[in-house]
Amino acid sequence: MASSKPIPCGPCIEVKVNTKADIWCYNCDEGLCSTCSGHHRRSKGTRDHKIIGIKSYKPSVQVIETQCDKHGQQLNLYCPSHLMPCCDQCISRSHSKCTGIKSLASVVEKTKIEKSKESVEKEINSILQLLGKIVNDKSQNIKRGKQEYESIKEFIVEIRNEIDKHLIHLEKKICNEADTILNEEKSKATDLITEIEEKQKNLKKMQDQLHSVIPHASKLQSFLGVHQIEQKVHQCQRYIDDLDKDDRAKEFTIKMKENNEVEKIIKKLGSLGELTVVETDMDLKKETSVRREAQVESQEQSNINNMTINIEKKIQINIREISDMICLMDGRLIIVEWVDKVNLLTPDGKLLKKLPGEAFSVTQINQNTIAITYPYEKAIKIFNMENETVTKVITLDKYCYGLSSSDDSLVVGLSRDEIRIIDLEGNTLKSIQVKSESYLFHLVYCNDRVIYSDYDGKAVYCVDQSGKQIWQYTQDLSGPKGLCTDTYGNIFVADCGSNRIIVISKDGKESKVLLSDGLKNPRCICLKQNEFSGFICDCTGKDLTKFNLSSG
Repeated sequence: MASSKPIPCGPCIEVKVNTKADIWCYNCDEGLCSTCSGHHRRSKGTRDHKIIGIKSYKPSVQVIETQCDKHGQQLNLYCPSHLMPCCDQCISRSHSKCTGIKSLASVVEKTKIEKSKESVEKEINSILQLLGKIVNDKSQNIKRGKQEYESIKEFIVEIRNEIDKHLIHLEKKICNEADTILNEEKSKATDLITEIEEKQKNLKKMQDQLHSVIPHASKLQSFLGVHQIEQKVHQCQRYIDDLDKDDRAKEFTIKMKENNEVEKIIKKLGSLGELTVVETDMDLKKETSVRREAQVESQEQSNINNMTINIEKKIQINIREISDMICLMDGRLIIVEWVDKVNLLTPDGKLLKKLPGEAFSVTQINQNTIAITYPYEKAIKIFNMENETVTKVITLDKYCYGLSSSDDSLVVGLSRDEIRIIDLEGNTLKSIQVKSESYLFHLVYCNDRVIYSDYDGKAVYCVDQSGKQIWQYTQDLSGPKGLCTDTYGNIFVADCGSNRIIVISKDGKESKVLLSDGLKNPRCICLKQNEFSGFICDCTGKDLTKFNLSSG
């Protein structure tokens, strides 16, 4: 239905003439009168724009913003690691370690909006189906609870005549207790049903927007609209996943443990029985679950079987035994000596300066900020690279070693048994308990997962933020140390014990030996920002090996 208020011609309004629009241009996002629409159709720059008759135009229920809601800048970039549009500040602050950053325009051009829309709608239908099942199951559960309650009452009535006045008192007591428990369980179940029904309403609204708004928006707006709806859909999916931990979603059964000695000790009886609630987990698995998929071809998992590594050159640096190495966004290198100085090098391996102190591991937070662990001080120091000053000291309660960062959070390895996720103020966000035969010298924080190497245990582990092990990799490893990841989430391992570089797929199921010649005790490996090249450094800090990656 067309808007009840006439839509004016945009170009005419600019020259202070109020003319009624005859068509609507989705690309220009404004109405055009018959005169202006004629120029619009003939102009080379606008002749291919998507237009529609003004009577058929439906104003968007919700404006799809093309600016970043955090920084107010135009969304012009796309992070393939997090599957999200970004502005320049987003990239600098939260995606500094992400590789393969692309222009949003190129991603939009390659994206099949209709296919993405179908995927989201399939997800909505799947969630709606599951939520409907939960509501039905909980309603049936309430009915069963009532039946169980009635059975208990019948039991009481059967023995009631055998127990005199004392029975009346106990009867009221047990009924009240059963009634209270039922009301509590019923209340919890009803609250959950109400909550779920609200989710259902929201999902149906999203579904309606997919059908009524997206088809009439520009391609950029459609892309962002689908993306925004997709985010909300995945919030609903996470809501369902979290129901596993919600006691309200558990099946309840009201039972009473009967007292078999009732007939013998009627006068001494203090209770007719004990009421309990037996809770069992609901089956929250979807029959057809659609998990988040990449919208662009660049997000498909790289086939590591086609991956090769080529040594470009070796550079003598002669630093000393090293503990960590990273490649900064601007191409410079930082190499940390073992519990000693921090060395800043050019991309060609020339020493620029040294930072004193007993440092161990380093990570880059954003363009001008790095963080360094100091084990003996039990502290992490955050540095401003421009003026070389310490802006924050985070004090810890254990020896700290390996360090990584992502999305304004730091992940640090403490001794052998804890990986701690903290914010930039030092507040603990998560504490992950792990078992490692070695100290947690090397780890990577990527896509809400922590990957760490265990040199003595000859293994690489991947855990989620709750500490649940996602996978464990031991094949081909003789003494894994340094780690890094590429755009696709593949993990590159410097296997010091076998003098090799090994790549492990994101899911931990596949691996390949990339380099087995020309290395001696490789300690660290790092990739350049948004590039398929990087550096390898040996344990002694004598040589820096520059390499290139190819996938075919």
